[in-house]
Amino acid sequence: MQIRKLALLLSTLCVAGAALADITIGVSVSATGPAASLGIPEKNTVALLPQTIAGEKVKWVVLDDATDTTTAVKNARKFVSEDKADVLIAATATPTSVAILEVAFETKTPQIAMAPVPPAGEKSAWIFSTPQSFGLMATAIVEHMAANGVKTVGFIGYADPYGELWLKAMQGAAEPKGIKLVAVERYQRNDTSVAGQALKLLSANPDAVLIAGSGTPAVLPQSTLVERGYKGKFYQTHGIANRDFLRVGGKNVEGTVFPVGPMLLAEQLPDSHPSKKPALDYVKLYEGAHGPNSRSTFGAHAYDAFLLLTRAVPEAMKKAKPGTPEFRIALRDALENVKELPAAHGVFSMSPTNHNGFDARAAIMATVANGDWKLLK
Repeated sequence: MQIRKLALLLSTLCVAGAALADITIGVSVSATGPAASLGIPEKNTVALLPQTIAGEKVKWVVLDDATDTTTAVKNARKFVSEDKADVLIAATATPTSVAILEVAFETKTPQIAMAPVPPAGEKSAWIFSTPQSFGLMATAIVEHMAANGVKTVGFIGYADPYGELWLKAMQGAAEPKGIKLVAVERYQRNDTSVAGQALKLLSANPDAVLIAGSGTPAVLPQSTLVERGYKGKFYQTHGIANRDFLRVGGKNVEGTVFPVGPMLLAEQLPDSHPSKKPALDYVKLYEGAHGPNSRSTFGAHAYDAFLLLTRAVPEAMKKAKPGTPEFRIALRDALENVKELPAAHGVFSMSPTNHNGFDARAAIMATVANGDWKLLK
């Protein structure tokens, strides 16, 4: 009887020890709501990711935040309090990512956002982001504008942190090139009409219009301007890079110029590009499950978050076990020290002052041609 009790005790301890070693990852995506066309491929991507990292079992906990900041915060609190998450991959949109940062900072849980995020003072230490920064992409846009004779620009962007950060980035990049923003308008992600804003942009008669939106809501301003006769150039951000944008936009988005990460046009990249292999790996994984041309840059942001963890987890494991505050701190430190990691959207080299880590290799210029994406040489 004593031997049986001892065996039972040892078995219980082994199970507890194994559970302690499991890595728990809380994932909040916008599978519904205005950012659903971004969040669905992210959710699909997570479902395809391995169940182990560095030999340790991974528990993926995925919740929908419905593109709502309140729901996003509730998700984050559940992850850290109930699921004991070691890291958060969250979230799809900039506003929901910023909202979750409050929880990440409060609980000292590293967060990898799948949306660009603004500087956040001391809170910045706990958040990393996989999309290219606004400044990096704005520079690529402005360089293309300058090379193609654009002198004046009209701007219409979301009336939220995404739009505001894009406006600041464009102002900073355009001025040194002598390009002037002659009209600035804003709209909501769920708006059904931007007629008033379009009239103001038309009256300014800019050489080009930049739309700072994402997914299908980015179509509305462009379609409205086209239907009202605007003949200038259209630029969009890397937020449009999914098939739903092409489907909804149709002929109204033909000729649009935009910066994007390498993954979208992986096959068109030169063999020398460091992202070609990881980008093709992701395309094979995703399209193998969801069919040809189903890729989305947003899904690749989730994939790149996973690649970051494959580099950081082994380093953190040297210092602490998953499920502990010490592991979360060690994981944050390891993420901050990732160097020259080729990923689907660029090459990550993090530092204490740069938690995105991308350089010019992460930005290529593309256009919409015949209902598809095309690399601009």
